[in-house]
Amino acid sequence: MSIALGKVFEPFVEQRPICVMARGVLEHLFNAERIDALFARTAEVQYTRALLFSSVVDLMGQVVLGVQPSVHAAYQAQADQLGVSDQAIYDKLNHIELCVSAELVRDAARQAAPVIGELQAELPPLVPGYRTKILDGNHLAASEHRLEELRRTWAAPLPGQTLVVLDQQLMLATEVVLCEDGHAQERSLLGQVLPLVTQDDLWMADRNFCTVDFLCGIAARGGGFVIRQHGQLKGTLVGTRTYQSTIDTGKVQTPPDLVVEFQPIDFPIGGFSPPEGRLARGFKPPAFSRFLFQSAVKSAESF
Repeated sequence: MSIALGKVFEPFVEQRPICVMARGVLEHLFNAERIDALFARTAEVQYTRALLFSSVVDLMGQVVLGVQPSVHAAYQAQADQLGVSDQAIYDKLNHIELCVSAELVRDAARQAAPVIGELQAELPPLVPGYRTKILDGNHLAASEHRLEELRRTWAAPLPGQTLVVLDQQLMLATEVVLCEDGHAQERSLLGQVLPLVTQDDLWMADRNFCTVDFLCGIAARGGGFVIRQHGQLKGTLVGTRTYQSTIDTGKVQTPPDLVVEFQPIDFPIGGFSPPEGRLARGFKPPAFSRFLFQSAVKSAESF
């Protein structure tokens, strides 16, 4: 930085240091050259002609952060710089591949994680020896009735849904699984989550993710889980409650294990069959916040 530029920034650094740091982090996370390189190596069908992917990310970022009320308003504010029509913007947005969107979230997390580590700002692990991953999903809000076929019905189309993985120590959304079918069950996406499980992970989730395939898949990869039991997962309680400690709201007890008997299954990922046909349940976790894909990007942008 030149001396002249340093003098320009001095008042801002002294009076609004957090704003200056946030601006610097955002410009680093969403550096145009790096974002375009990400698109070039990730996109399978789309390609760059006149409109850069980084320009689309910039427009959407303005909407997510509330700088502009809509994509069209963001486009109008810099139409001369973009040099393309508004239809070109919408065409680019409508055809962005899921793999590109997911990689954008992962890339932001990879850039932010070392900074958090350098600042020694990681939270302590919930369970010593394990890296806690919190999994939750959300159906994106129903869209407006812009298509002619939808103008005669009360029902609004669901644009899709997401599963987001939150790293508890970093408090970053590190992975996202995207689905264009807004009516698909969250469980149908678990096959894409299992490859994300690593040794000594501790996965926390609500009852919708309590399936034999998913729990056994986590165990096969050397991880653990704390997942609320689903009513459809029947079993037999073995053992008794064990007193652990006393807190402000009452006593903490370890619940008995739930043993589930089932036929060994050949799983498509890992080929794991539980030994002796048994599966032990963890304790119930607290309720978890829901993370939309836009919220995940927003958290990365506002880091």
